[in-house]
Amino acid sequence: MTGLKLLGLAAGCTVLVLLRSPWALAGAAVVVIGLYAVARVRPAAAWAQVRPVRWFAAVLFVTQLLLAGLPEAVATSTRVVLMVALAGLVTLTTPASVMMATLERGLTPLRLLKVDPFRVSLMLTLTLRSVPLLADLAQRVRDAQRARGVSWSLRAFAVPLVVGALRHADALGEALSARGLDD
Repeated sequence: MTGLKLLGLAAGCTVLVLLRSPWALAGAAVVVIGLYAVARVRPAAAWAQVRPVRWFAAVLFVTQLLLAGLPEAVATSTRVVLMVALAGLVTLTTPASVMMATLERGLTPLRLLKVDPFRVSLMLTLTLRSVPLLADLAQRVRDAQRARGVSWSLRAFAVPLVVGALRHADALGEALSARGLDD
């Protein structure tokens, strides 16, 4: 089942890239919302999947509006949000260990190229799981700024975010090293 989810994610993202019409993208949004409903994901959990990209989508929208016009701005930002929503649905409904095992099996042909499928699947799984952690860290940094009465400052936001991300990476590296995966 996990393999079908991952193939569906890849196919869904490919279709989203190919869709040009705003109506087709609206239909795709209805399909994504329907998939969340079928999976019985609560609206708050669904929103939590796309909330971290809301500012990126807004900046992307404005950039595309200035460079390519309104239809392309709507289409591009909608595509990104829908792709993130699809990926979020897969991660919400699939345990990391199952996803990793499925990826490892699917990547077995890479052995012919002297690439370890276990390490590639571990990297992909850790990447998928780190995105929500970093989004949560960014939200905590912003909440701390608000609590201290700091107005928006890129430096006041970026420095604690980078430090927190490096601490997370360091802890993850130590955990991997302790399990013998550091070579």
